[in-house]
Amino acid sequence: MKIIDAQVHIWSQTVIPPGGGHRQVPSLSAEELLVEMAEVGVDAGLIHPPASWDPTSNALAIEAAKKYPDRFAIMGQFPPENPDNVRLIPGWRNQPGMMGLRWALLYGEQPKMIVDGRLDWIWPAAEKEGLPVSLQAGVFLRKFRWIAETHPALKLIIDHCGLKVLTRDVDAIEHLDELLAIAKLPNVAVKATGAPAYSTQPYPYKNLHEPLHRIYDAFGPDRFFWGTDITRMPCTWRQCVTFFTEELPWLRDHDQELEKVMGRGLAKWIGWDFGF
Repeated sequence: MKIIDAQVHIWSQTVIPPGGGHRQVPSLSAEELLVEMAEVGVDAGLIHPPASWDPTSNALAIEAAKKYPDRFAIMGQFPPENPDNVRLIPGWRNQPGMMGLRWALLYGEQPKMIVDGRLDWIWPAAEKEGLPVSLQAGVFLRKFRWIAETHPALKLIIDHCGLKVLTRDVDAIEHLDELLAIAKLPNVAVKATGAPAYSTQPYPYKNLHEPLHRIYDAFGPDRFFWGTDITRMPCTWRQCVTFFTEELPWLRDHDQELEKVMGRGLAKWIGWDFGF
């Protein structure tokens, strides 16, 4: 079974300390990441450039994808605050490894801008270009639903299980029903990334099994993508893998569905010709 991690980061500098609980290291290269991947049997990773602490990370990701085209692809970004950047969207996928766009929208004015519509120039342009867009929508599910409904041809991905960012246990699933209702929109998928960080329990995070099962049932194996965001996980990369491949019986015993969740579904959704 080929395994693709739906969210990894690399960086070459830290103009501010990495946020969100990420590793407090000055850099993390593609080569260092590949060593870790090899140790746990992860075949490829989808890079999300962490521009909040490394403004050059988008270019760094392109270099990594150019050097290792069979190991990395990218959900890139540009500063979304500037509407003039709409000019960057046509031909965006012509860059090496570039699959689409991704923003966390957690910094500065971004949380207000997404809700009040100041970023609404992005969605029709991405839709026209056929670019999938990944967003940390767990903090703005109502607005995200509006985007998905208004732009039905735009492929969208909800980051980090769609749960409440930087919370744990019961607090993390506060908006679960609202997330599940969005599953009826066929242009929306969920990255089941970062799951261990939502629990205070030890591996295998028993209190997450039911919420993950509900999300999986709502979205199905074609729209539910495993991944880690490994540089902020409270466990090893191997445990992130085995959490899904060994500890979730509703997934473990269904080989075709598990293969989709562990990489095939993601590759199809973003148009990554990974050789499945």
